[in-house]
Amino acid sequence: MVTEDCSFGKLNFGVHGSKWQSSQQVIMPCYAVDGFDSQPIDNIASDNTFYLLAVVHLGTSTTVWSANPNSPVSHSDNFVFDKDGKAYLQSGGSNVWAANISGKGTATSMQLLDSGNLVVLGEDASSPLWQSFSHPTDTLLSGQNFIDGMTLVSKSKTQNMTYTLQINSGSMMMYAGFETPQPYWSAQQDSRIIGGNGKTTTQITVPADSCDMPVHCNPYTICSSGTCQCPSALGSFANCNPGANSACKSNGEFQMVQLDSGVGYVGTKFFPPVAKANLTGCTHACMGNCSCVAAFFEESSGNCFLFDQIGSLQQKGGNTTRFTSFVKVSSSGKGGSDSGGGKRNIIVAVIVLGTFAIIGILVYIGFWIYKRKRHPPPSQEDACSSEDDGFLQTISGAPVRFTYRELQDATSNFSNKLGQGGFGSVYLGSLPDGSRIAVKKLEGIGQGKKEFRSEVTIIGSIHHIHLVKLRGFCAEGSHRLLAYEYMANGSLDRWIFHSKEGDHLLDWDTRFNIALGTAKGLAYLHQDCDSKIIHCDIKPENVLLDDNFVAKVSDFGLAKLMTREQSHVFTTLRGTRGYLAPEWLTNYAISEKSDVYSYGMVLLEIIGGRKSYDPGEISEKAHFPSFAFKKLEEGDLQDIFDAKLKYNDKDGRVETAIKVALWCIQDDFYQRPSMSKVVQMLEGVCEVPQPPISSQIGYRLYANAFKSSSEEGTSSGMSDYNSDALLSAVRLSGPR
Repeated sequence: MVTEDCSFGKLNFGVHGSKWQSSQQVIMPCYAVDGFDSQPIDNIASDNTFYLLAVVHLGTSTTVWSANPNSPVSHSDNFVFDKDGKAYLQSGGSNVWAANISGKGTATSMQLLDSGNLVVLGEDASSPLWQSFSHPTDTLLSGQNFIDGMTLVSKSKTQNMTYTLQINSGSMMMYAGFETPQPYWSAQQDSRIIGGNGKTTTQITVPADSCDMPVHCNPYTICSSGTCQCPSALGSFANCNPGANSACKSNGEFQMVQLDSGVGYVGTKFFPPVAKANLTGCTHACMGNCSCVAAFFEESSGNCFLFDQIGSLQQKGGNTTRFTSFVKVSSSGKGGSDSGGGKRNIIVAVIVLGTFAIIGILVYIGFWIYKRKRHPPPSQEDACSSEDDGFLQTISGAPVRFTYRELQDATSNFSNKLGQGGFGSVYLGSLPDGSRIAVKKLEGIGQGKKEFRSEVTIIGSIHHIHLVKLRGFCAEGSHRLLAYEYMANGSLDRWIFHSKEGDHLLDWDTRFNIALGTAKGLAYLHQDCDSKIIHCDIKPENVLLDDNFVAKVSDFGLAKLMTREQSHVFTTLRGTRGYLAPEWLTNYAISEKSDVYSYGMVLLEIIGGRKSYDPGEISEKAHFPSFAFKKLEEGDLQDIFDAKLKYNDKDGRVETAIKVALWCIQDDFYQRPSMSKVVQMLEGVCEVPQPPISSQIGYRLYANAFKSSSEEGTSSGMSDYNSDALLSAVRLSGPR
């Protein structure tokens, strides 16, 4: 809001040439709501053939209140203040405005006060029978209370659109005047408004980002950093209009098309979802509703939002939207009906094109015969490559296929190494659009090109806010590479295991959010994917953090890419010591509960800020899980909590997280909760009972696991038991 000096001047009414004026004019502070435009009223006031009953701020010539902003009257119309004290404005014999004082008493005068408030007074002049302050138009003045039920309305200069600011049920919201008004700003969601002291003199624009208004650009166009552009999927439609607005009145055919990545809509912040669904179900729901023109699917929650009218879309920087967006388009597409002459032209064109096509086919056959004589036929694998490429291009959301040269250039010939994992090395790269990627060069991959592409397509189709996104891949000759989104803050282990003073320390709020985000990502892999995916290598190194320390699980779905020999090495504990569930070393099949065990170990390490097993520790703290069970039983939670952090015994999340972790690492996998249950417990949706005391099998197993490398390899027989047959029902991931 902005404060300035306001001068309220003479109140003039056209009543058959006579004028009634206020007694004086004064200087008073004035407040105006940013974004509400009184220009249309001023335009009317400047037209000497129409008249308004209005209060004007002389300093800026701004109309701050009007009785009839949308119903201007002519010179022959009347303003009446009758003998009964009723004030009203007539046009054509009917009232266009009236000061309703029914049942409040008899009016004796009408005055414009120094504050700019137009009042109707009775015998008791201290309390007005009616006042303009209770009926604002598009401006608020100093001393004017904006209370529940009040509304400010303004009309756009450039579009046939009204804007409304309304207080309703304690919330102040802005609406765009679609056929069904759509909210696009709420004071409860704007910390600048909530946190203000009411006396600020700093100008605040709401909403802060112009792209948060659904009418900043034309409908269906994308607003990004204040600029407008048509989505690539609608580029062939005139004026970016997909032609689906009259679907209920048309017999035409329509289809859903997916918009550019990162495109969302401000309305999803305020409208409730219509249902829980998957991506296909959400688009089908829109296709089954003739009034629906757009669908937005929230991947993390499964919420589906449908709209019967939309304004401009928005695309924030960094591709942070949680939505996959679709709009309904006319299958007929771009043109209207054809005339008879147009049909004849089409027939002629078909004949001409058909002739050229036949000639082209004959030339191609001759060239193919010539080439086959000079060159031997390609191998079966190469022959399938083009077919596979065509298949991948038809899958919506499939990862991009890069050439080896493209990734070589993107990584400056693999010069900036980020790290080394079980599958090979990882390098920092940059794509032509400026976005950074992490390129993993896979080593020892057993599949051929076709199988590799099939598995990568499945991995690349999985999208969740807490899963690292696969941007693309390369399968060229012997090269197998995966390109992931780059996570600027690296892996979790570098933030929770500190070896020296001065290292950056993650606070408890950030740690808890990381634990919750990791749980949500795993729950999605276990329950919400078309085919269940078991990670098999959950550890801090495989939990990556973005710029804002949002946790994302990496390296999921890679077990199918391992050779049988690599799988055996993994199950003999050469992959991830300290996080493997006991069933990896016993005669039980691996399931999603194995991931739950590993997650529990990671959660304990997040809470304690230390490894689960410390061979250099000679006290009872050496095996952290056993120590945590004991301390929980004694009620001493502070000894479990990271000593480098300030412990708050009133923060119930600490006890909840400890209990959840100890439930997850139960030796009996039947007692471990599912990852979706873990999410509910961490979010406080359900109670967390006291976990049973774990047996000592875990301690014995991990004591053996941390013996010297010369003693490893003795469990090869057990790894044979965890064979491909046991893992065939689910998709597994492997070590880095």
